[in-house]
Amino acid sequence: MTLRPVPEQLPADLFGKPSHDRAIKVLDAVASTRMRWTTIVNRKDLTPRADDHRLALVVTERRIEAHDQDVVSLLLQAPDQRELPPWRPGAHLDLELPSGRLRQYSLCGDPADSRTYRVAVRRIPDGGGGSNEVHDELPVGSKLVVRGPRNAFPFAVPGHGSPATRLHFVAGGIGITPILPMVRLAVRLGLDWSMVYTGRSRDTIPFLDEIATFGDRVTVRTDDEHGLPDASALLPGISTDTAVYCCGPVPMITTIADAVREMSGVELHSERFSPPPIVNGRPFEIEFASTGEVVEVPADQSALDAVLAQRPDRPYSCRQGFCRTCKVRVLAGEPEHRETVLTPAEHDAGAMLICVSRCAGGRLVLDL
Repeated sequence: MTLRPVPEQLPADLFGKPSHDRAIKVLDAVASTRMRWTTIVNRKDLTPRADDHRLALVVTERRIEAHDQDVVSLLLQAPDQRELPPWRPGAHLDLELPSGRLRQYSLCGDPADSRTYRVAVRRIPDGGGGSNEVHDELPVGSKLVVRGPRNAFPFAVPGHGSPATRLHFVAGGIGITPILPMVRLAVRLGLDWSMVYTGRSRDTIPFLDEIATFGDRVTVRTDDEHGLPDASALLPGISTDTAVYCCGPVPMITTIADAVREMSGVELHSERFSPPPIVNGRPFEIEFASTGEVVEVPADQSALDAVLAQRPDRPYSCRQGFCRTCKVRVLAGEPEHRETVLTPAEHDAGAMLICVSRCAGGRLVLDL
């Protein structure tokens, strides 16, 4: 493989561009306002752009990464093995699966390897079908198109965009995928870091062999051996001037966020792979303009789930309000927009993302 050199002193952009990376600028602004913590959640504010890379790649290797067989990693390369667009820890790819589904998976390989991308996917038997497709229908030699890489979980190196002097990582299960490249970079740069890695059992958590190479800086905790972890177990010995990076299930992130709010001088950066919880939801109705059919949306259900119950072939992807796959046009009614990616002009034209947005009144008529 071809390795990109990692300089002893990082430039403003991790890959040597003369100007500061957008994420570094944001974090510099955060630091200048002396905020104690910040949370980057759900890959939001990362709308697909016209200049996104769209690459035709080939699966060159498959590996089972957990003893329960439910996590598989794919190594992707260009057919001619040319160099691929660079990426930074925290980045992800959009995979266009053979069925037409679009799914987002974190890059968990090495950013210094310029010719391969690696992603890992946990099988969710009762999910939306994307993970089953990756596991069952993408053997070595399969061709697929990817978009990206894109990054909404940027890693700010202490001294280069972050005022923190040390790092603490927390990963829950498959949430290890965006954390692994961050840890590798921390090791290369000789930074002060620690990590807690949690999961149901050792059989279910992936990449244990790789994690073992990091030595005693990593604590592995499993529910069957230690019980559900509380904040003190997830954040042992955390002190001022620490940046915490975590990825995993919502309850874990919530526990960490609640604890960090009470800690002076601690930053929090997080990403989760599940839909955000519905806050202050109210029931409403959706009318399909094409048929006049009306479906009810309970206060604790998303509009997307209500639509899928009647139209299971309706396309969707992230369920978190950033990828636009579920965008529909509102013909009547007042939407309550709960995303940050559509422009005011799109709102005015009636666009709505039904995975997170709701109704400000009693009924929406959708162009479905």
